[in-house]
Amino acid sequence: MTNLVLEENIHIRYSDSECNGRLKPFSLLNFFQDMAAESAERLGFGYSAIYPQNLLWVLLKYRLEFTKYPVHVSQLTVKTEPRGYNRLFAYRNFEVYADGELCGRASSVWALVHADTLAIAHVGEVLKDNANMIKFVPGENDLKFAKIPPLTQADYEETFKVRYNDIDINMHANNGNYIVWAIEPLPYEWKHGKKLKNIDIVFKKEIKYGEPLTCRVQKLDEQNTVHLLVHAQTQEELCQVKCEWV
Repeated sequence: MTNLVLEENIHIRYSDSECNGRLKPFSLLNFFQDMAAESAERLGFGYSAIYPQNLLWVLLKYRLEFTKYPVHVSQLTVKTEPRGYNRLFAYRNFEVYADGELCGRASSVWALVHADTLAIAHVGEVLKDNANMIKFVPGENDLKFAKIPPLTQADYEETFKVRYNDIDINMHANNGNYIVWAIEPLPYEWKHGKKLKNIDIVFKKEIKYGEPLTCRVQKLDEQNTVHLLVHAQTQEELCQVKCEWV
């Protein structure tokens, strides 16, 4: 079996930071996505292995926890490891280090889907001959996914349109954009003055180029917000997000 852990030192560019020096959540999620793709490719279950079978990896959930959110950092070390699969889902963890200190962790859930129908494929059957895709056994470093409460009111709301720049190789909005849309309706003072401590994200449905979406945000208290992204025309739920701030 190949070493499952992939580690990279990532240079933080000027464009990766917010105006207050904090790392953009959008950039962090893109680091995760790029490393997940590189890791899967190296281990034999990436794009080049599954696309000829008309299959795609789709991200379903994230749980992120920060002990110290990255601020004014020039470099991060990110580690990722596939945690294996059960019948329908595959699991992957991430660790983020700044100045040699662990500052954040994340767990994620993925599914293999048929490209034409988006029906879920059985991971164990598709990858049964790949020794690097092991059965999932929960471990102490796996984060627990929190249940996101439903919105009962919209304290803030904003509507967006999916731009060409937002779509990825699968022809739908890249998952990193959802955190941008989720946070944007919050007041400037909130975004500028607070740091993220924990984030839960549940991706429910894709959205494509040119389509409109609306984000509604409820402030539960001074530390917690709930965000719901819906298709602005059909009102179908696209993504749920819960943020804990400090």
